[in-house]
Amino acid sequence: MSNKPIILYDIPSKAPGIAWSPNTWKTRYGLNYKGLAYKTEWVEYPDIADFCIKIGAKPTMTRRDGSPYYTLPVIQDPNTGAIISDSMRIAEYLDETYPDTPKLIPAGTHVFQKTFMAAYDHATEGLWPFIIPAVAKILRPTSEEFFVRTREATLGKKLTEVYPSGDDLQPAWKKVEDGFGKVDKWLNEPMNEGKPFVMGDVLSYADLMIAGEMQWCKMGFGEESDLWKDMLKWQDGRWGKLVDRLKEFEGPPEQDLVD
Repeated sequence: MSNKPIILYDIPSKAPGIAWSPNTWKTRYGLNYKGLAYKTEWVEYPDIADFCIKIGAKPTMTRRDGSPYYTLPVIQDPNTGAIISDSMRIAEYLDETYPDTPKLIPAGTHVFQKTFMAAYDHATEGLWPFIIPAVAKILRPTSEEFFVRTREATLGKKLTEVYPSGDDLQPAWKKVEDGFGKVDKWLNEPMNEGKPFVMGDVLSYADLMIAGEMQWCKMGFGEESDLWKDMLKWQDGRWGKLVDRLKEFEGPPEQDLVD
């Protein structure tokens, strides 16, 4: 097999070459962890569906009305001709196609990885009212307009109304902290206590998922924000420590964004 760079399709932010999406971060981490050559091509939010259809990428899900829903990440592998959408399917593809690289989904853990992700999402769902309005502000104008319009249509309210305020602010943020505390408790069961990763000493896709969400929060809230600094203190700094452990797999900033 030749060694042409895999193309990772990602969503840009106002900061050129800086990734922010939690889902594309899973794939970015995975490519770097495996040591696979890749390059990023950036696709604005309103262009994603048409672009995916153009290159032959499959939708990641079906809407309630039966229409296809296209999202990123998508990778295009010129070494095999494959075009894969959805971060979990991409991880499966990379493990199968490049078996001599570290496994993202260790043998026998596929169901566990999916189950853990679902449980994690449920436990930390209180984060959404904070991060979704915050993310809108870091997007480039075309994507920001699309993001705000479509999310407000789905939620049935303005994003400014979604973000907790007044007397609701502190209880809502405490709910987020408690949710992450629940995850921390799972990871501190006796047989895993003191271990750095979800699977103990073994790095896996589940850790990339958590670290990707931490990148989402760091970018969305801002590194100097009170919210991000607060998150870094939670559960004895577990989440910041995870990001630090995976820093070598973040990869260099991609500076090929074209206005």
